[in-house]
Amino acid sequence: MPDFIMKPKVDFAFKEIMMDEKARTGFLAAVLHINPEDIKETHILNTSLRKLHEDDKLGILDVRILLNNDMEIDAEIQLSELEVWADRSLFYTSKMFTEQIEKGQKYDVFKKCVSISILGFKLFKNEPDFYSCFHIREDTRNFIYTDKMEFHVIELPKLPDEIRENSSDLELWAKFINAERKEELDMIAKQNVYIQSAYDRLQIISQDKQKRLEYEARQKALFDYNQFMYESEKRGMEKGIEIGTERGMEIANERTAKNLIALGLPTDIIVQGTGLSAGIIDAMR
Repeated sequence: MPDFIMKPKVDFAFKEIMMDEKARTGFLAAVLHINPEDIKETHILNTSLRKLHEDDKLGILDVRILLNNDMEIDAEIQLSELEVWADRSLFYTSKMFTEQIEKGQKYDVFKKCVSISILGFKLFKNEPDFYSCFHIREDTRNFIYTDKMEFHVIELPKLPDEIRENSSDLELWAKFINAERKEELDMIAKQNVYIQSAYDRLQIISQDKQKRLEYEARQKALFDYNQFMYESEKRGMEKGIEIGTERGMEIANERTAKNLIALGLPTDIIVQGTGLSAGIIDAMR
């Protein structure tokens, strides 16, 4: 299948793309709003911190990067909606921060920790922009409490439909990651040399038989999870309707019984008319 191309937003493919140093540099420069030339070195870190999640049906795989030896970055793609994502990213970024220090060390060992979340759903539903960046600031005077923690959120569903003439590098990267078809990838890659390097890497891994098998396994996990969630939600709704209908009938019968009691009808007649037990009716009197 020479025309087969992996989708960059499948976490496995994204992680493989980030193995390319030039692509990695361009992506980080775009998200962090820095000059690529200021990125002297980047190293992929061991992700054993998150080993628990590699078989998780949510399909969560992260990329952890050490930038210029003074910043640790955790980049993740999450396609299925997860309402607690903000809390989850805070938890793991905090854990990444605290893992830097060992007993007896001073607090000046801490490197800056950055979280990059690429989401396939709208996390901030009332906000129109696809990109948000968060720091820990003072509420009224708006100065930074500490610059050691930073959160970047990219919401793919909020991207504009077309590539604009003034599209930023970050928007081009987000469009590239979100692309579904080879034609889209071709067009976007021509706009940015770093994205072109990412695209070259993507084409290579797409024709690697072993990586294709791993990619398809990750896709299957995502499909299975989405189907599981859909069926669970459907069963929950059906059960809720069933319970609601039964309770609704009970309430209607209770109201009818009260009206019949007020009319002075005997219990046995009310039982026949409502289906309620004689004990329930007598308790209403």
